Amino acid sequence: MKMKLTIQGMHCASCGNNIERSLKKIPGVKDASVSMMTKKGFIEVEKEIPRGEIEKAISRAGNYKLIELEKE
Repeated sequence: MKMKLTIQGMHCASCGNNIERSLKKIPGVKDASVSMMTKKGFIEVEKEIPRGEIEKAISRAGNYKLIELEKE
């Protein structure tokens, strides 16, 4: 399953890389891709992951916030 994220607070490519690394540490996340330009991220997951876990991983990477989460 793929999930689309809208993320607030990114201002450089490093921000996207930090968030990607943090998202990939969540058990069940197979892949993560984040674009600072579009303020969007995509994760591919093996199982349902609670929104709270995704929010924690994003905020753990820095001063970023999950705005929207859509399942594709």
